[in-house]
Amino acid sequence: MIRSIRLPLLFLSTVALLAACSKSTSPAGNKVKQPFSGSAYESNNRYFRGTGQAVSAKQNIARSKADLDARSQLAAQVGTSVKAVTDQYLGQTENVGSADVADKFQTLVREVMNTEMADLRKIGEETYHNPETQAYTVYVAYEIRKAAMWRFMKQQARAQAKVSAQELKVMEEVLDLEIKKAEAEGE
Repeated sequence: MIRSIRLPLLFLSTVALLAACSKSTSPAGNKVKQPFSGSAYESNNRYFRGTGQAVSAKQNIARSKADLDARSQLAAQVGTSVKAVTDQYLGQTENVGSADVADKFQTLVREVMNTEMADLRKIGEETYHNPETQAYTVYVAYEIRKAAMWRFMKQQARAQAKVSAQELKVMEEVLDLEIKKAEAEGE
């Protein structure tokens, strides 16, 4: 009789122990799943992507701040990519004016980012309202096709009065190469 009671108690205590062990929590806390997270919202060889989040008592302010956050991420990514492209160009050529071309590229990027971003598309927006705090939280996600951005930069480079014919030729060659790479990823 005692054996018949011990076996079920042993089984129940083992099950309880396994259940407790499977609920492991990190010392940092519980993981939070936010909208627009994951690989579908990260930049890749074909798209620049950026996400933004903001909280405000006013819904329109939260949306504006989230848009600004996402656009800032995109601008930083484009700037970083152009820097990498110009650094690669400088490393591959021994052109006397290559440093000037790199400087003109950086100036072009700043001007493009200060005016507009080409082919900017909103791929998602979610708004949440917290009734306790009366605050709105807005999440947004944007993307830019890399090929379209490079084409826009090429068009802007042609419109630059400060760019010499040689510098323009070099810039167009570099941008054409980047366009081809971005379009090859789409196939």
